[in-house]
Amino acid sequence: MNRCTPQAPRANFPHRFGFAAPLALAMCAFSLSAWGQDAATRPFPPQAERGVIQVTQPPDLLLNGKPDRLSPGARIFGANNMLVLSGQLIGQKAVVNFVREPNGQLHQVWVLTEAEAALKLPTSP
Repeated sequence: MNRCTPQAPRANFPHRFGFAAPLALAMCAFSLSAWGQDAATRPFPPQAERGVIQVTQPPDLLLNGKPDRLSPGARIFGANNMLVLSGQLIGQKAVVNFVREPNGQLHQVWVLTEAEAALKLPTSP
């Protein structure tokens, strides 16, 4: 006794996946629009300063050759503006913009692209 009888292919099979083409086109459109964002510079806070960091042993680092420290909730943004762990930067020197917390530790750090590093930081009034 065979309970699983083979079924004939359904005529509406191509229509079942009709949503895939519009979805693929939409995803391509969104990814193409992201390419143009590389040329724009990121907006930095007016109190941002510039320096060169080298992470030695997180949260300790060298800022312009002098010992400094990341705050407990510090965020480091890479050149692509995505979060970077401090351990990924051990031993590397990077030109950055940074903001300090009230206790004096580095709280927000942005690793700069070459284009951003070439621009001068605006002076606060």
